[in-house]
Amino acid sequence: MEKELTVQEQPTSNMLVFGSQNNFEQAMRMAKCLSSSSIVPEIYRGETGLPNCIIALEMSNRIGASPLLVMQNLYMVHGNPGWSSKFLIATLNTCGKFTPLRYEHENRETDKWRCRAFAKDKTGETLYGAWVSLDMAKKEGWFGKNGSKWQTMPELMLQYRSAAFFQRTYAPEISMGMH
Repeated sequence: MEKELTVQEQPTSNMLVFGSQNNFEQAMRMAKCLSSSSIVPEIYRGETGLPNCIIALEMSNRIGASPLLVMQNLYMVHGNPGWSSKFLIATLNTCGKFTPLRYEHENRETDKWRCRAFAKDKTGETLYGAWVSLDMAKKEGWFGKNGSKWQTMPELMLQYRSAAFFQRTYAPEISMGMH
């Protein structure tokens, strides 16, 4: 027996950081507190981390998540904010629009190993994300990067990347803070 999917209510923010001078001043006080914490990632610490804290507060308000959750899962790639794969998977699995993500693998024991994420939507249709392969990881430069986990944890990395592709295709509004 399948569970019925329901869309969860998202909290609405009453404090958009850039919505008013008062909101910005309040966010600045919050950012100063956060930037002095040793449990936030380095890019948010100290005076130089204050602007990043402000952006994290704005993002947390937009998506209805705690600032600490955002700070621990938001990172920058070429000047664009990106989310950790575990964060994307968690938001997809709890958004109510899909069944929990699952993964399909092909050619596991070869250089042609590939994976894609899939889930069912509320109509029961199975939605498939793009295939991600070890070959793609090598061509994109993910595999050979210094400290890359692609070499030591290929299954997990294939699943993480395929989940991110699924989210970008079927639910970009989740990571952009749109409801």
